[in-house]
Amino acid sequence: MKRIILSLSLLAIVLGGHAQERKVQNRPYTDLREFHFGVLVGTHLQDLELNNVGPQMIDLEDGNGLVEKTISADQDRWDAGFTVGVLGELRLNSTFQFRIAPAMYFGTRHLTFRNHTDLTAQGEPTEQVQEMKTAYISCALDLIAAAPRFNNHRPYVMLGVNPMLNLSGKDNDYIKLKRGDVFLEVGLGCDFYLPYFKLRPELKFMYSLTNSLDKNHAKNLRDKNMLMYTNSVNETKAKMIALTFYFE
Repeated sequence: MKRIILSLSLLAIVLGGHAQERKVQNRPYTDLREFHFGVLVGTHLQDLELNNVGPQMIDLEDGNGLVEKTISADQDRWDAGFTVGVLGELRLNSTFQFRIAPAMYFGTRHLTFRNHTDLTAQGEPTEQVQEMKTAYISCALDLIAAAPRFNNHRPYVMLGVNPMLNLSGKDNDYIKLKRGDVFLEVGLGCDFYLPYFKLRPELKFMYSLTNSLDKNHAKNLRDKNMLMYTNSVNETKAKMIALTFYFE
């Protein structure tokens, strides 16, 4: 995160240094269009906040009755994915634009479950892992506030909501997410006016506004020994950091 902030600060200094002289503007009328389309590609990092319930009573159906198990679950790294989509942007006035950006987010989350009750010979918790593949269809609704254009660049900030439909999930996974989720997103970027098109790099932070955990998933498990892992979590919140390039 510190490297990202430092890079953006250096970019602002460089742009400020070049702002002392006027240059010939590329595509001078492009921002005067009332509505326009474009495409987007990018990459993102996914994370999942998991709220662990702690000790729980489990019936393993082996004749021994209820036993206490302590399981912790965590996505122990930020996992990368990629994004593709299209956009439509409406000009509200010289400062504000409203953008609709349908897109697809593809990735995989690596989840680790640690059983703190059943230990290995070395005294370490036994582990189970789940590769949670993700495929989201999204439709971001963003409000953009841009600074006045100078030469061939124009910085901006954005705020929006992004409802998503989750297309992935298996009945034999330890944890399964709901079909629907809604993300709050905030970010910043800069328009670069090139001779033949406008390029817009944008960095945004996305945070889920809902509990995305499918609590009915436990009912569909055939292997009851998986229940102690499934029931070890009662809430999940998804997070993303997305770097997107818009071509308009």
